[in-house]
Amino acid sequence: MPAPARSRPLKKDFFSQTFKGQKPVLFSENARPSSIPPHIRHLAWSSTGAALATTSGSKIRIWNPDRPNVKSSQELVGHVGSVEKIVWNPVREGEVATTGSDGTVKLWDVRVGPGAHNKAVPVKEIALGDGGLFLAWSPTGQHLVAGRRDDVIVPIDVRMGAMANTEDLIMQEGRKLGSAQTNQMAFSNSGNESWTGQACPNGDFVAVGGGDSLVTLWDTTDWVCKHTLSNMTGGVHCLSFSFDGTYICGAHGMDKDGDKGIHVACAQTGETVHTFETSHIVNVLAWHPLRYWLAYAGDLGGVRVIGLGGNL
Repeated sequence: MPAPARSRPLKKDFFSQTFKGQKPVLFSENARPSSIPPHIRHLAWSSTGAALATTSGSKIRIWNPDRPNVKSSQELVGHVGSVEKIVWNPVREGEVATTGSDGTVKLWDVRVGPGAHNKAVPVKEIALGDGGLFLAWSPTGQHLVAGRRDDVIVPIDVRMGAMANTEDLIMQEGRKLGSAQTNQMAFSNSGNESWTGQACPNGDFVAVGGGDSLVTLWDTTDWVCKHTLSNMTGGVHCLSFSFDGTYICGAHGMDKDGDKGIHVACAQTGETVHTFETSHIVNVLAWHPLRYWLAYAGDLGGVRVIGLGGNL
């Protein structure tokens, strides 16, 4: 499947008008969605946006954005327990890393092709020593950082790639960050630094969200907090910048105090430019790496993608 073209910049004054009336496309495993939203823990676009990965329980599914039917998807099978995070290699299209409650990091190569019943198994596995909570891949694709539930951060050398011998995948000594649990990390564009927050694609800002329902945007030139977004309620579970770094939105996860809807703010000014209405609290979301397409989970049926198939 070819990678989608890169979108033209969308000015904030036209954002709401552009998305008004946009109906999201549903990606569902079931022909008849139940009355309870599926518990999707994480979702992630591949580096080119040609594939979308979702996790639910111990299952991982790779979707083709051009064919939202489940029959056109691929299932990755191998984890025991819930899969907490899935990340795509930024330079090797098709390589995926996952971690979860079974205390492993698994590497997959979806280019190998599915086996029987359109299912695939991991090509490599690394034991973490405790339940895995999050992953981040360096911009070069040569290193992974894994976060455990005991708040220990573990660097993993994967320079030889997913198809390397197991002994070539080196897990270095972990480091405990502090008393508060860290739920997300991101590398800088250079790969020389990593943060406990979400890094902007153009490198202008680092965004941090917490249990106080606030999102702060920090300028990477002087490390001053430029904006504080305070229009959400409930703890902030995840954040996502648009591909050009212009817009940011967040999700509450399973926080019962969180509000419905997805609030989109302009990173440069801090003002809210649009709210996507949802029927339930959003669990997780992610902007497409090249287009103004927004994938999210929390509503009935499965994952929805706003803007998919259009010229946005």
